[in-house]
Amino acid sequence: MSYIHFDKTQLINLNYSLEKEIIRSNRSGCYTSTTIIGCNTRKYHGLLVAPQPQIDGQLHVLLSNVHETIVQKGAAFNLGINKYPGNYYPRGHKYLEDFDSEPIPKLTYRVGGVVLSKEIILDTHVDRVMIKYTLIDALIPTKLRISPFLAFRGYHSLSKANTYVNKKFWKINKGVKFRLYEAYDSLSLQVSKENEFVPVPDWFYNIEYIREYERGYDYQEDLYVPGYFELDMQKGESVVFSAGLQEAVPDKLEEAFATEISRRIPRDNFENCLKNSAGQFVSRRQGETRVIAGYPWFGWWGRDTFISLPGLTLTLGDTKTFLEVMDSMSKDLNGALFPNVGSGVSTNMNSLDAPLWFFWCLQQYEKFTGDRKTITEKYLDKCKGIIEGFIAGTDFNIHVLENGLLYGGEEGVALTWMDAVTRDGPVTARIGSPVEINALWYNALCYYHSLTADEKIKTLLEKVKVAFNEFFWSEKKGYLADVVNGEEVDWSIRPNMVFATSLPYSPLEDEQKDKVLEVIRLNLLTPRGLRTLAPSDPRYRGYYQGDQYERDNAYHQGTVWPWLMGHFAEGYLKLHGKEGKKIVDAMIHNFDGVMSQYGVGTVAEIYDGDPPHRPKGAISQAWSIGELLRMMYLVNNL
Repeated sequence: MSYIHFDKTQLINLNYSLEKEIIRSNRSGCYTSTTIIGCNTRKYHGLLVAPQPQIDGQLHVLLSNVHETIVQKGAAFNLGINKYPGNYYPRGHKYLEDFDSEPIPKLTYRVGGVVLSKEIILDTHVDRVMIKYTLIDALIPTKLRISPFLAFRGYHSLSKANTYVNKKFWKINKGVKFRLYEAYDSLSLQVSKENEFVPVPDWFYNIEYIREYERGYDYQEDLYVPGYFELDMQKGESVVFSAGLQEAVPDKLEEAFATEISRRIPRDNFENCLKNSAGQFVSRRQGETRVIAGYPWFGWWGRDTFISLPGLTLTLGDTKTFLEVMDSMSKDLNGALFPNVGSGVSTNMNSLDAPLWFFWCLQQYEKFTGDRKTITEKYLDKCKGIIEGFIAGTDFNIHVLENGLLYGGEEGVALTWMDAVTRDGPVTARIGSPVEINALWYNALCYYHSLTADEKIKTLLEKVKVAFNEFFWSEKKGYLADVVNGEEVDWSIRPNMVFATSLPYSPLEDEQKDKVLEVIRLNLLTPRGLRTLAPSDPRYRGYYQGDQYERDNAYHQGTVWPWLMGHFAEGYLKLHGKEGKKIVDAMIHNFDGVMSQYGVGTVAEIYDGDPPHRPKGAISQAWSIGELLRMMYLVNNL
């Protein structure tokens, strides 16, 4: 039995199979995602979801799905499945005999005496998905029909039937090419074997995405099916279907498929699942290397990049990718600020902590490599600009107070990682001096001083240390305030104080750190990460559910985030050393069971605050994976 396995008897149970999704990406920024039975449940699902920089820089669903049909003696058996109002059709999942995720997604169907397998893989460097069909068994002559469902729309939107779709197609080598709308790249559909393309253009109306319905979004779309490919297959024969933004060489598709298989890390244990997932967040395109924050709907985010990057790269010995990402990010530094959201036209700079995580990233690089020279030669000026920018004051009322603490915030804006905003405004505005911002600020000042021996910085960091303890620490409570704003002090028990225990430089003494970690352990620690608010707080929400308004109000009010656990583990190991290894090991391996849930072979963005801590949000998140890898590294290198 493979490490990631499923109950074969339950595959035809939609309640079982529709909750399990696959996500695979390549290095050019494309991804393919669907459920393990091939029924799309999100508008973000698609077999080829690729960037279209000439339109908006966002990802677009080109090929939504394909339906296969087995034809014998004139009888047709459709293996596909879509959700329509009131029913699923054509219910091809009833023929599904097995699903295997290793080394790539593989579905095996049985229709009478016919056994057909379907394997899906992305080309590593080209915008192309390949699907390999193998006729494992057949008693009589068999035909295979392949019907592509085309969308040609942004992945945040939905397609609707229209009269201006371009129904023309162009014959190419063993296939055809479509360009439904002028702004798009052409999509080349080809088969490795001689075939006949039968044009039967039609719209399939009101295909439903149940996860969008649950999330309170529009959930019905119309997809265009231009016709189908038909070919004869013999028992034991394999053919490869290709959909790409460049024409393929059909005679080399099987070879290309085999080459891609050889590149895959086998997900045969928990650690390899994490390593495999880590690589999927790195995107190289147009001379830039970026970290995708999460799949399927995130782009690249400044804060998420810096927090996840050491785990995704340095723990795996990949310093080259680390530096490539840091160089790409450094180009975007504007004054003291990095872009928070950096995807397409949605760029904004409202992240107070991203510049401070930049320092932490550099510290991790030096820790892993011992290479300080690269930091001083390439990034010291960036560090200087950030610190001087904060001291001088910058956007969003970000400035340094007389006591040395860093202050930020204005009405209607959320500057920290707790950044959910509803129609009522920020859910956790945290205007003032947030605790993790000032722990990061102190750490950044200390590290910069270690690089420069600047006496003015030394004077400032000493002032910050005194003020941090004076304004955030309560000996009576035994933990740190979450936000200080003048006379107003927020004593909510939140995980943000954990960074004062984990960062390389901390304003706290060990005894204080120990008390902070104990409060977090008793109130916030779960098997899936740290809650964002203690259950005893009247604002606590134990379940992340409902429409966007309801979900946003729960996002940082009790919802569990796995990435926070990395800093709890680091703080704990710093205090307890090898004696803490057993506890942190258990925290890591609590995730062993999630590999066959939700996003198969990866870790979700968030989990419910209340047991059983069901996975929610994005099915695969960069900092969830990065911090688990970093935790494993910390334990293995005590």
